[in-house]
Amino acid sequence: MKKRNFVLISFFALLLTSANLFSQDWPQFRGVNRDSKATGFKVPVAWPDTLTPQWKIKVGTGDATPVLVGKKIYLHARQEADEVIICIEAMTGKALWADKYPVPPATGPAASHPGPRSTPAFADGKIITYGISGIMSCLDAETGKVIWRRENPANAIPQFYTGMSPLVVDGICIAHVGTRDNGNVLALDLKTGNEKWNWQGDGPAYASPSLMVVAGKKHIIVQTEKNLMALNFTDGKILWQIATPVQQRFYNCVSPYIDGNRIYYTGQGTGTKAIEVIKEGDKYITKELWSTSEVGAKWNTPVLKGGYLYGFTDQRRIYCLNASDGKTAWIDGATNSDFATIVDCGQVLIGFPQTGNLIVFKPDQSVYSEVARYKVSQTPVYAFPLVAGNFIYIKDAEYLTLFKIN
Repeated sequence: MKKRNFVLISFFALLLTSANLFSQDWPQFRGVNRDSKATGFKVPVAWPDTLTPQWKIKVGTGDATPVLVGKKIYLHARQEADEVIICIEAMTGKALWADKYPVPPATGPAASHPGPRSTPAFADGKIITYGISGIMSCLDAETGKVIWRRENPANAIPQFYTGMSPLVVDGICIAHVGTRDNGNVLALDLKTGNEKWNWQGDGPAYASPSLMVVAGKKHIIVQTEKNLMALNFTDGKILWQIATPVQQRFYNCVSPYIDGNRIYYTGQGTGTKAIEVIKEGDKYITKELWSTSEVGAKWNTPVLKGGYLYGFTDQRRIYCLNASDGKTAWIDGATNSDFATIVDCGQVLIGFPQTGNLIVFKPDQSVYSEVARYKVSQTPVYAFPLVAGNFIYIKDAEYLTLFKIN
């Protein structure tokens, strides 16, 4: 009887653990609302000294963040001469299906990053990917069957290959494609891949589109190589535009952070700015709220927490900025790395530079307060940590690893 009770207790404990794991999906770039906020994380009574992998599987090269929907993980990587879209059982790491297609490797300065960089998007039972050579695919998420695939016969890609993660809104897939000085923002029907509209202009930056709603109208916010702009979701026409010239030989690589009708945007060597979008009559105008040259980022989109922005500067340091006036609250003195991501996990923030160090610190506007630091990869990491409850998935150069913080 005691043995039977123990088995039952273990079974129900597993169910509770699974429920905690799947308490929140991470279906696209920067999470549910594209704001890098994860829910369901519980701060442990005592932080462990190290993190032990639950499982680790080889999935292929690439910097794209995996996405989690229900009990499945979808990721995009490169295996030998192919790009592969993989569906994995989240709890066990078991591969459920895979689709692959041949793609030539990246060459030149981008050759050290041969795999996809663009995070897939899940919507309406479909998974959408954007490959390193500009091939966009839409697959049935349950079976892996290709619904449509948009090739790129002209090989129109940015200088360092692609780095834009698609956005899906109301059954429409938004993607900024093309090459330098010659870009297209596409609105594609998710079911067919057919164009609803096609805006032509600036080439793509290494940033991704987002959704903003102002006075009931959907704005597609796009950071291009030269401008920050809003396109009307219904027809692709420009609603407003701000010049964002790059400094020296840098690129616009940071996706803006949207909060209501406010936008916070930054770039290497350009500092950080805040604007407000206002409707006046039948037009939309932008008003600059503040600008600071003290803090700017090379790759990292900050998170907004309690009225403060937290992120990594282009000088490789963690910072805290007052979101109401742009004044610097603090900048930590420790040097991390050029590339980094950050996730808001409620009571703590998790920063993840490419060094493979998972940095846990408190959202405190008075001082930098680190609570834990874990080495979770021996190879450089360019993907976000995928946080689901107290489970954390890490996609490094070739492997996907599951950790749990008890």
